[in-house]
Amino acid sequence: MYQFRIALLCLCVVLSLSSLAAAAKPLQIYFVDVEGGQATLVVSPSGQSLLIDAGWPGNGGRDADRIVAAAHQAGLGQIDYVLITHYHRDHVGGVPQLVNGIKVGTFIDHGPNLEDSQVTRVDYAAYEKAIAGHRHVVVQPGWKVPIKGIEVRVLSAKGEHISTPLSGDGNANSYCKSEPASPDDASENARSVGVLITYDRFRFLDLGDLTKKKELELACPNNLVGDVGLFLVTHHGADLSNPKALVWALRPRVAVIDNGARKGASPAAWQIVHDAPGLEDLWQLHYAAESDKDHNVDSDHIANVKENCEGKYLKVTADPDGSFTLTNARTGYQKTYAK
Repeated sequence: MYQFRIALLCLCVVLSLSSLAAAAKPLQIYFVDVEGGQATLVVSPSGQSLLIDAGWPGNGGRDADRIVAAAHQAGLGQIDYVLITHYHRDHVGGVPQLVNGIKVGTFIDHGPNLEDSQVTRVDYAAYEKAIAGHRHVVVQPGWKVPIKGIEVRVLSAKGEHISTPLSGDGNANSYCKSEPASPDDASENARSVGVLITYDRFRFLDLGDLTKKKELELACPNNLVGDVGLFLVTHHGADLSNPKALVWALRPRVAVIDNGARKGASPAAWQIVHDAPGLEDLWQLHYAAESDKDHNVDSDHIANVKENCEGKYLKVTADPDGSFTLTNARTGYQKTYAK
């Protein structure tokens, strides 16, 4: 009986140590360079994966190849979930090539295309054809992607958004008073699936290409989202998005712009993000060639400084205490943001 108790105690210690080791694993986020589109690969501490968007079509499979390379770098043999924020070519176009390059489990989107344009209808049709035979889920605000170890909550989809704050009563947003009215947007941008990814105290926000009116619905008159540690600047840093009343209310510690050399990172939006209260750093996937030196960060914080580049990524490793490290794959430069 005594030996049995000792063996049981040893087993409990081993299991406890295993649980602690598992809990200590970081959340990984790869901001893959798809030349001004989006492809954000999230790998949970449990090893499950979520890809948000798949970049452009064509270019010899360039974007799909870069995504697959990042997946292999993360030790993945498949991507469990692919979430398509909306059906513009720089977000959904790479799906047909992606499914030929790596196994994909489930596709997530907001439902059928809602934009009256021929190019978007063509891209949506190509997407439908590519995902045939895969599991497919249509989401609504409030829905959660079932990934172990993290929470992936949908905040916006199909032009709708969450109606209650994520915690507490939602703080009144003083920045709303001076925010000018924003026009309606009939494009797929306004239907973007936006998500908040939480790993205990670490919070990462990605709103796809939501435009100002829809972004402000999340921020005014009350901030429904709260503060975030990491913010993927909306719409590649376009000034059609990123109203001050949203960005400043989020109080991001770090912001990343997934711009291209000649797309996104507009000076107006860049300045709003740069000046956000509490911001410690701004990072870019590309040097913005059509901007000026004052509206680009230093080269250590830029993954690709030349227009014709190798497509280097930015990588985040985040711990549950809210601390995280950002690495520039081009240079190896790292910076850690303490809890």
